[in-house]
Amino acid sequence: MSRLSSDAEITGLLKAWGHGDHELGDEFVRLVYDELRLQAHRFLRQERPNHTLQTTALVHEAYLELVRQKRVDWQNRSHFFGLAAQMMRRILVAYAVKRNRQKRGGPGNDLPLEAALAVTSARRDVDLVELDEALDRLAELDARQARVVELRYFSGLDIAETADVLRVSPATVKRDWLMAKTWLHAELSA
Repeated sequence: MSRLSSDAEITGLLKAWGHGDHELGDEFVRLVYDELRLQAHRFLRQERPNHTLQTTALVHEAYLELVRQKRVDWQNRSHFFGLAAQMMRRILVAYAVKRNRQKRGGPGNDLPLEAALAVTSARRDVDLVELDEALDRLAELDARQARVVELRYFSGLDIAETADVLRVSPATVKRDWLMAKTWLHAELSA
């Protein structure tokens, strides 16, 4: 997405798309496609260098999932990218689960994926399934902290955008982000 496009324009097109206006929806997708690719690239750059899932494939799979969302009342650009981050995370976790099953001799033809998403720069050997499970445990303890991690780490939203999506103050996001990173680091180091 070009930053030249205003948030109001993006939000208007997003809402039109959500209400079934496919012509305006196509325009919306053209405006956000580059940003979706950047978001997917952020996910994939943490993966092993030679893995076969490409940025474009992740964007397209996430887009197909987003199109299937029928009961979403799109709020704004940040809301869309937050949901896109969730979709990308789920897709990568599904690939990792299939790969782990295949490694253990179970069924499954899938794209090879060695998940190595790091929560902190000091820890680079975290497996995506392990991280996903830890985020699920964190969500049971504090759902908002888990959402902050999804939005900040996976989606790449900044503090203000995350606060906007969650409808909390930027100071709350900063506090939740610090607490969540600390908790995840301890959980994944155990």
